[in-house]
Amino acid sequence: MAGVNAGAVAAAGLIGGYGVARWTKRRELGGVALAAAGVVAAREWSRSSGAAPAAALTGAYVAAFAGSHPLAKKVGAWPAVFAVAAGIAAASWAVSDRNR
Repeated sequence: MAGVNAGAVAAAGLIGGYGVARWTKRRELGGVALAAAGVVAAREWSRSSGAAPAAALTGAYVAAFAGSHPLAKKVGAWPAVFAVAAGIAAASWAVSDRNR
């Protein structure tokens, strides 16, 4: 059975995590969604590309989450979330997913 597309999972984790937090008004629930997607994506990155690329992409995922906050102050919340989600999906494709 083929693995899931890690870039899509990571992007969905960022978008879904924000959506859950916003619509439930419970930030910790958004964090659970974000973390769950991050674990799945990291597992797929590790499986397809090895430990070092997986660690770098996991760091990029966390940085994308953190970077969305100051970006949101400049462009708005949803545009910031979509921008960082696109960024992590592109990074994942460049490092890991295109080798599948």
